Amino acid sequence: MPQIRRLPDHLINRIAAGEVVERPASALKELVENAVDAGARRIDVKLVDGGLRRIEVSDDGYGMSAEQLSLALERHATSKLPDEAIEHVATLGFRGEALPSIASVARITIESRESGSDEGWRCVVDHGELVEEGPAALPPGTRIRVENLFAKVPARRKFLRTPRSEYAACHDVVRRLAMARPDIGFTFHHGERRIFGQQSGESLADRVSGVVSRELKENSVEIDLELGEMRLTGIAGLPTFNRGVADHQYLFVNGRPVKDRLLIGAVRGAYSDMLARDRHAVLALFLDLPPKEVDVNVHPAKIKVRFRDANGVRGFIVSGLRLALAACDRRSA
Repeated sequence: MPQIRRLPDHLINRIAAGEVVERPASALKELVENAVDAGARRIDVKLVDGGLRRIEVSDDGYGMSAEQLSLALERHATSKLPDEAIEHVATLGFRGEALPSIASVARITIESRESGSDEGWRCVVDHGELVEEGPAALPPGTRIRVENLFAKVPARRKFLRTPRSEYAACHDVVRRLAMARPDIGFTFHHGERRIFGQQSGESLADRVSGVVSRELKENSVEIDLELGEMRLTGIAGLPTFNRGVADHQYLFVNGRPVKDRLLIGAVRGAYSDMLARDRHAVLALFLDLPPKEVDVNVHPAKIKVRFRDANGVRGFIVSGLRLALAACDRRSA
């Protein structure tokens, strides 16, 4: 009979990486979320070959000391869960899996300097093996570079798509996170090309229209509704401003980008009497409610959520959207 044995740490990390890091966009999402949680006021993202060759994320957040940086590379080590109340998560990342998972399937270079510190620290991990560490010169904040994702895991590498497809997925990730935080400045480069640059302190309408479509601002209505402890904000495109695919519907719960069936169904229901079945609304909706009313632990990638009062949430979104759209003019782009 086969004997039960403990798996080595490097294999455990690769198994975890299979859940957390599916493709370059997955790694990029975790890195940018970490930058947001670190209090960054500016985040710069650079890709090479759609992230297949290199992903680089720089921020001006709190930074880490040498000791904290080493601890960040350990599984289930996180600064974002001060106690055991995992149902009250208020940050984007919280599992402590992202960095060690990425480091197990790529070459990752982390440089960080705490605010007020005279010197930074640098760690290089190549597919789970620490190959270099020492002092680093950089401004306060953190810079992370991920290279050759899945280079030593050919079974995973062959399932990745073309650089163009992987870039599109990465672009969507950065776009969603930039929309969620108009108070943070974002720049996004692919190779030598600057994709977009958004200044910090923009209004929500300016940030969403600047990232999605300039025409959206003139063909949408702003949403700001409250019901009990729930609040719905954002901008919703007029029925006359629509698309043939639902790729311009951006949904957020407590600042976290999600792709949730209940919310997608609520949007479809709100527009059902205004759009043909093969047309889709353009919008960005931000739902805020107490953390205890929503479970963000449903999926390792944190893109799905579960509501305590699902029917109440759906009804609030449908009625709120219909009310706002009924009060505006039916303008055309």
